[in-house]
Amino acid sequence: MYRQVETAHDLAQFNQVWETVWREKGYELEYSRSVLARYVVTAPEGQVVGTSEIKRYIRGQSEIDGIAPFAEHPSIIASQGSIGEIDKFALLRQFRGLRYSAELMSTAVHCCMRFNLKYCVTLLEPVFCRALRVSFKVPMEQIAEKAYYKGDYVIPIVFDVEQFYQNAHRYDWITLPDLANAR
Repeated sequence: MYRQVETAHDLAQFNQVWETVWREKGYELEYSRSVLARYVVTAPEGQVVGTSEIKRYIRGQSEIDGIAPFAEHPSIIASQGSIGEIDKFALLRQFRGLRYSAELMSTAVHCCMRFNLKYCVTLLEPVFCRALRVSFKVPMEQIAEKAYYKGDYVIPIVFDVEQFYQNAHRYDWITLPDLANAR
């Protein structure tokens, strides 16, 4: 399951999880000022095991453009104003696997449906990127070679999230709280 971060307690749990994962990976910690939504992924007993943060992507102004040529991607150019950036996509080590990865990806799809976003840009850890491509058949495009960024190698990705919510029936692993009202 997952839920949106709404309280100070939720935010503290959110920060604890992603900071733990970032430290494990050797990433530098950086905090976002403006976000569309933050989510926590929870285990059945309620423990927070994962996080995701979605913010607006502004072509040519977002920091992520300095890492990879997102601003030059044709889909990004054509869809200005309806692009998100996924950050703090994290699962605690002992919860990495298909079940919680599906929940994590579902948070991004849910948020994009709510805000009518067509694409999302992100930097993914290579093993997680492969899992999304192979196990989940996620509609995504690697737009450049992996790059070393703030402590580890990352792969720049553009997700076609509109494909998810227009074809949700093709992705039986997506969990959305209320498809009819998520838009």
